[in-house]
Amino acid sequence: MPRKGMRSICFSPKTISFLSSPRSSPSRHALPPTTPLRTEVMVEQIVENASSLIMKWNPETSAYANVTSLFYENRREAMQFITCVNDLQKVMHLIVSEDSTHYRLVQAQNLMQIAMKRLQKEFYQILSMNRAHLDPESMSTRSSRTSISSISDFEDDVSPDDDVRAASDSISEVEQVSSIAMADLKAIAECMNAAGYAKECVNVYKVVRKSIIDEGIYRLGVERISSSRINKMDWHALDMKINNWLEAVKVAMKTLFFGERFLCDHVFAVSESIRESCFSEISNDAATLLFGFPELVAKSKKPSSPEKMFRALGMYTAISENWVEIESIFSFESNSPVRTQALSSLIKLSESIYTMLSGFESSIQKHSSKALVPGGGVHSLTSNAMDYLSLLADYSNVLTDIISDWPPPEKSSLPESYFDSPDSDDPPAAAISTRFAWLVLVLLCKLDGKAKYYKDVSLSYLFLANNLQHVVFKVRTSNLQYLLGEDWIAKHEAKVGQFAASYERLAWNKVFSSLPENPTAEISPEEAKETFKRFNISFDEASRKQSVCVVADPKLRDEIKVSIGRKITPVYREFYEKHRGSVGGQSRVGVFVRYAPEDVENYLSNLFYGTIDSGSSATTSTTSSRQRHRA
Repeated sequence: MPRKGMRSICFSPKTISFLSSPRSSPSRHALPPTTPLRTEVMVEQIVENASSLIMKWNPETSAYANVTSLFYENRREAMQFITCVNDLQKVMHLIVSEDSTHYRLVQAQNLMQIAMKRLQKEFYQILSMNRAHLDPESMSTRSSRTSISSISDFEDDVSPDDDVRAASDSISEVEQVSSIAMADLKAIAECMNAAGYAKECVNVYKVVRKSIIDEGIYRLGVERISSSRINKMDWHALDMKINNWLEAVKVAMKTLFFGERFLCDHVFAVSESIRESCFSEISNDAATLLFGFPELVAKSKKPSSPEKMFRALGMYTAISENWVEIESIFSFESNSPVRTQALSSLIKLSESIYTMLSGFESSIQKHSSKALVPGGGVHSLTSNAMDYLSLLADYSNVLTDIISDWPPPEKSSLPESYFDSPDSDDPPAAAISTRFAWLVLVLLCKLDGKAKYYKDVSLSYLFLANNLQHVVFKVRTSNLQYLLGEDWIAKHEAKVGQFAASYERLAWNKVFSSLPENPTAEISPEEAKETFKRFNISFDEASRKQSVCVVADPKLRDEIKVSIGRKITPVYREFYEKHRGSVGGQSRVGVFVRYAPEDVENYLSNLFYGTIDSGSSATTSTTSSRQRHRA
């Protein structure tokens, strides 16, 4: 029967729903079972104690409470407030389970509503007033330096003499402030959730923290942009935006989203569903905006260029390198739009890179200029293509992922050796090695065709030697060496030697054959004169033609000069010393002997710079020779 003089009880729908729900069942910290009399005394005491403290901080009845923060004014009392509310909630469970008509139940409900409004206000104030201490950068730093257990030191440790104590002597004062704020937020969130007021708490958290994330992403320079606007941008403007994005994604992943996930997980540790709801609503828009930008660039109608290729590779790398963090931070099911957007950008970037690399191959094959490189030097196509490929090799790890899904080159158009070398048991590694070997082969085939434009066959071989040497040099001095392998380098170095030997044979064979096999053999003066005459003519002709030749690589240049010199200088020196005196007196020696051995050596040492004046060189050689003869 109802107590005498008791008012009829009318519960709000929220209270009825909460007290009857499974989550409202008494916790392991529920009040201990007692006798009816002791229970009544305990209920009276708890309700009265709660009423005294809760009403003290009721902003509707106290001007002081309306303008003062409980948690900032007296943190010890704030923790007592939380304890009173928790005890009040347990008492409400006890009353409902034993006597749902108890007159104290209405009072307890009213007190709970007042307490929840107070805690909701405190929750908002702590979030707002600690924006600087709860910013994502501070949270990301704390997650790696301070354990959750050290933060928890602030939650329950309230001594009579101190409002708070530091979590650790090793953390700074700023970190202590953020630790206190985090502990207070968690305590309030757990209290409101236990009382059935999680929604009110969550709404406050979402509003405040979403504004911080949105502001953070804006400050990083990430803005909503349309594909049409990207297409209208000149490359310089778009390049600046891409560069800004590459920096923004580093900060966003390491601090902005990582820090927010850390704070959200800590504050709402009591409920995974609440953590998911909060973090997803706070971060999804900003993260989707961030990871949507690369897809817009990949789909843009900007013409293919090396700059666009390397920016695309840079963005692909940025996402792929952060993929583990993306899946970890945005791990909730409701974060799937973020993961989907990041994956979509990877796919679009991959397709764009494939298209540009195919375009690069096509541009080599379609290179139709018949302009000859003076002196058989390195063609601009060679230098540009190898610069491009050597830079691409720096992204070999990324390209391995991309290229592994592409069809390989047709084996009918590629020598079997290109598929066998370098050896690799890893199919993706073999795929990227094969692709790069193929691109180099396409270049070499095009150069082979351009060599045919030279009328002087010897110059065509020098052209091939120069260009292949440049290719080998770029391979050896870049990450291409790891993709193509030492066998590939050795084979092509041997080809360089073959091209150089062919040039030497065709360009200098007449000079070689003008000298006798046995330069010290006894011959008549007439035969000596005829030999000197043949040498003069052949050497003059070779000097004139080869004076414009260029060998850019110092090592190759020295090798060719040494090889030519060994076949000419020693033989000519022996013949010169043996037969110079038999061709006439001092006054007539210069008529038949135009070059001293030193002249030949000097001329050969100046070859392949493309700067020798053949006419002046011959004159100088002849003059110096005659002066030595007279001496």
